[in-house]
Amino acid sequence: MSVKKIKLHQALLLVLVTLILACKAEEPKVTTSEELVDKVYPLLDTENSRWFFFSSASRPFGMVNLSPDTQTNGAWGSGYRYKTDTIKSFSHVHAWQMAGLSVMPVSLDSISQKTIFTDFYSKFDHDKEIIHPGYHKLVLERYGINAQLTSTKRVGFHNYTFNKDQERAILFNLNTLLGPCENRLGVLELNGKQELSGSFIMTPTTRRPKPLTTYFKIKLNTPVTSLIKDEETGNYLIKLNTTSDEVLMKVGISYTSLANAENNIQQELPHWDFDQVVSESRTAWNAMLGRIEIEGGSEKQQKRFYTDLWHALQGRRTISDFNGNYPDNTGTEFRIGQLPLDDAGKPLFNHYNSDSFWGAQWTINTLWGLVYPEIMDEFTSSLLQYYKDGGYIPRGPSGGNYTYVMTGASSTPFIVSAIQKGIVTENLDTIYAALKKNHMPGGAMSKAGYEHYTNKGGGLEYYIENGFVPHPLPVPEDEYGIHKDGSSQTLEYAYQDYTLAQLAEKLNKKDEFNYFIRRSKNYKNVFDTKTGWMSARSVDLSFNKDFDPYQYEHGFVEANAAQATWFVPHELEGLAALMGGNDLAIAKLESQFEQAEKMGFTSGTSHDAELHPEYSRIPINYGNQPSIQTAFVFNKLGAPQRSQYWSRKVVDRVFSDLSPARGYNGDEDQGLMGSLAVLMKTGLFQMNGGTEADPEYQLGSPLFNKITIHLNPDYYSGKTFIIDAQNNSETNVFINKADFNDKPLQDLNLKHSNITAGGVLKLQMTSEAHKPLETEAVKAKSDEN
Repeated sequence: MSVKKIKLHQALLLVLVTLILACKAEEPKVTTSEELVDKVYPLLDTENSRWFFFSSASRPFGMVNLSPDTQTNGAWGSGYRYKTDTIKSFSHVHAWQMAGLSVMPVSLDSISQKTIFTDFYSKFDHDKEIIHPGYHKLVLERYGINAQLTSTKRVGFHNYTFNKDQERAILFNLNTLLGPCENRLGVLELNGKQELSGSFIMTPTTRRPKPLTTYFKIKLNTPVTSLIKDEETGNYLIKLNTTSDEVLMKVGISYTSLANAENNIQQELPHWDFDQVVSESRTAWNAMLGRIEIEGGSEKQQKRFYTDLWHALQGRRTISDFNGNYPDNTGTEFRIGQLPLDDAGKPLFNHYNSDSFWGAQWTINTLWGLVYPEIMDEFTSSLLQYYKDGGYIPRGPSGGNYTYVMTGASSTPFIVSAIQKGIVTENLDTIYAALKKNHMPGGAMSKAGYEHYTNKGGGLEYYIENGFVPHPLPVPEDEYGIHKDGSSQTLEYAYQDYTLAQLAEKLNKKDEFNYFIRRSKNYKNVFDTKTGWMSARSVDLSFNKDFDPYQYEHGFVEANAAQATWFVPHELEGLAALMGGNDLAIAKLESQFEQAEKMGFTSGTSHDAELHPEYSRIPINYGNQPSIQTAFVFNKLGAPQRSQYWSRKVVDRVFSDLSPARGYNGDEDQGLMGSLAVLMKTGLFQMNGGTEADPEYQLGSPLFNKITIHLNPDYYSGKTFIIDAQNNSETNVFINKADFNDKPLQDLNLKHSNITAGGVLKLQMTSEAHKPLETEAVKAKSDEN
């Protein structure tokens, strides 16, 4: 071979090796040193994002939720939506019924200063975008600006790199519609060469009835040369010194005062090291995600798991300042509250803005209570602070006030679960009295969705007197609130009464225990034995004559009768008795799952699709809260292997995608569906929300070979709880044998006290659905025969 040919072969070989390496570089790398934040896929389901759904440059439960907005007009289609290719702002608050502080870096070389206030959007390219928890980077193509975002809990940190010789500026859209609300009366003032301050008012929404002022402090690493106000829009533009290509901007926010906005910066971000904040944010997220370690499964499955866990720690936002000041909007006049402090002057807990706890009994009750008990503790303290201030425990607070989102007293199971798990141990009599208030006339149960000014929409008086909430309510009560779907309200109230009864029993309040236990039986009053379903029932006691179990929202909140019939988590054997016994109930539910599987177990791929005339008729919907417990109903009726089978089927169809187009296939309400996905993949569930004494966990079918939960030593005596699923695979989804700490389980349940004392749960997995669990009791019975 000639020298020329040898060199040619060498060149071709070099090209080939280069191409192979380039292809490998594009593949996901699995290394032992990979951090968990790198497994999170933030773009999951972002084609369907709601305002509070997506937040990139944010700490867990942060006051600042800094991220780009591609849509800003309206609550449903707002925030970061993947298919919209235009950046409209970087905003700092993406919370339940709250939005604000919209900024946009611009280059005045690219656009006229006369039109900048109305013409400032910029295209961007996802290929030039980098996102991981606590960090977002993209390029504003119109201006050639590289933008990087990160944050502490209460301070947004911006890094803008401009092209040379550009006239640098930043637009502050303080008076604008942003997500769920309009911001008005915004002002911006220059306090020095490199500092500004301002405020704006979040105007009331249908759900949040009072305005809230947001204060902010701005610090820049480069001087401001001029501050310009546009009289037509009321918005502001600042021009910056051109000596530095890199512009750093710190933005501290507060809902109480400018002084606290500045103090939040001083306490949380006194330096200018952007990379340090990114690193600290990664560390914070890694620590939270690292509470659960998984082994086995595919790379895609692991990425989806940690994305679900990331969602479980988002959506609900801090509203208190570093020093413990917080906005109290529960009274007739706004006031600045002060959280209790420890001996070092640090607040004992944070105060929170939060969507409803509707559906939390099957999601964050279990996940937070086991893996993040300190979070459950804080949220309980925050809910009780609202009671101290305003006289009620909220089911969904926003802007320091009540919103009455959804229905019932959904906070009761959450708080009772925290007590029964030993997370909350003090002032139990006071807590009981506070919870009970919501179960009596004038409390939260008296109010239908978003009903602020009367106590008429909840139908509680009918529930107490007749044992059910009628549908429709008679006029004039029917004129107040929304979600006035009487049978769903009856089922919720009955379950929530059961949970309150558990606390009454714990406190030895026998008469009150008996009273609320009697009320918890009211679910029977909306079960129509003629049809075999829960049904809408009129005030004249008659059931719906034109009954259709698949008719959506006809007596049932965001559900149909087929889905809602199984909403008796506290007494499923009683429900089965109404159906003719466990065997008939199991057959009925099995049939529903078989039908639902044909439709993918969800009403379409987004929350909006639930109203579709075809999608709404699905018999089980894992895209919304009312029927997300159904796979584990089999467990309680004596058919645990059907729970194992169907829970794995649901995980595969509903909670396995890793794309912007799909992810939760419905209503991801501030981490509830992310939490559900985590629980189903770990094989742990609590049917009644962990509200009984020493709460019970039902076992499902773990997705991974080994799951290690690191227990919080401040709350639990054990170090780790390990689930070792041996011989696990896509086909081996059934539990053949179960041992806990080397002792055979008598059934597929574990107590909270056993788990939190630490230990190893060994599961022998098999593909044989018919094979019974090999417990000592089963073996003994077999030997007798």
